[in-house]
Amino acid sequence: MRLLSIATAIALVGICGGPALAGECPKLQGQMERQVNNRLDSAAYTARENMNQAAALHKSGKHPESVAKYDEAAKAVGVKLEHKK
Repeated sequence: MRLLSIATAIALVGICGGPALAGECPKLQGQMERQVNNRLDSAAYTARENMNQAAALHKSGKHPESVAKYDEAAKAVGVKLEHKK
């Protein structure tokens, strides 16, 4: 019974947490676009590739993976993203 309760709690966190992260992805996309749109260096190219992958992950509903990919893009150009609180 205790195991069932734990499994149910984890499932609820996953279900409730997904939509919260879904709203963060477009915000991170906008931040990254402002940082890399006017840059033509290789770091910006790498960041754009990561941003495209992050957008695809977002569209497929994989929001935590999308956020991680945006963080990777930010690291490529040396910026820190402002995450949703």
